[in-house]
Amino acid sequence: MTRLACPIFDDQGILGNLWLFRPKEEAFDEFEIQLVQQIANECAIAIRQARLYEATQVQVREREKLDCLKNEFLNTLSHELRTPITSISLAAQTLEAVLKQEGIFSRERPRMTQLFEILHSECQREIKLINDLLTLAHLDAEVIPPIMDTINLKTWIPSTVWLFEERIRNSRQQLYILTTGELPLLTTDISDLERILVELLTNACKYTPAGEMIIVSAYATANMIELSVSNSGVEIASDERTRIFDAFYRIPNNDPWQHGGTGLGLALVQKLVKRLGASIQVESVAGQTTFTVQFPRRDIIKDTAHFSSRERVVFLPGTPT
Repeated sequence: MTRLACPIFDDQGILGNLWLFRPKEEAFDEFEIQLVQQIANECAIAIRQARLYEATQVQVREREKLDCLKNEFLNTLSHELRTPITSISLAAQTLEAVLKQEGIFSRERPRMTQLFEILHSECQREIKLINDLLTLAHLDAEVIPPIMDTINLKTWIPSTVWLFEERIRNSRQQLYILTTGELPLLTTDISDLERILVELLTNACKYTPAGEMIIVSAYATANMIELSVSNSGVEIASDERTRIFDAFYRIPNNDPWQHGGTGLGLALVQKLVKRLGASIQVESVAGQTTFTVQFPRRDIIKDTAHFSSRERVVFLPGTPT
């Protein structure tokens, strides 16, 4: 008989051999040899891909295991920290009340007032961090389904945005609300939507320089109801945009007010948006950054001509152009 051995190899070495047998003493011609070589190359590619797939699956399983351990750790840590930090906050409030009753807390002791303000501020910051961690854990576990309700965005947005009036004024920023003339009702979880808008506005206030604008807008298209928060005077680099929704990630050296933060706000926003069946997009060009949450419309719109008219509301000092 005649035997033909063709090696199967890739850039990392020999993977095996492909053997062919002919039950008579007759040589393989050039076409047959080339065909066998081509088959050997295809085998090498298939074997290599199978090994890569197997290695990738192992990495995926390991990552899922690590994510599970991380979530369990954060959940346990949050529960363990919530009780002592709450006790510290209550003790600070009680101590402040006692000192005021005793007359020790007076104008002659401004340093004491400042110390208590720092204590209360840091307690609230830690409580927010703990609550954010617990919320992330609950969203990952999908423990509580959303409670859907119908709201009118034109009346709901101002009531939420108004909470930022003092902060906007102190930072010397300008805040505007833009809505369409005709805006359909939105069916969503109101508490989740409020958390989304609050986190986006907090993020905008943090990164907007003095004199620049923050715009909250709501409008409808034929298929979507969109809620967006824009701020001017800042731009996110393209390589940063892929990471801003990661937990604990903060854009380095991009906070003019040095407010600090945990880096959990946008991670929470992304998970809450997904929970509501919506999507979120970020665009940052020409010195302006816009986060847009898109909700699929559940009503049927036949005429969209009225979407072009808009109203402008100015909440803080500054005249719209």
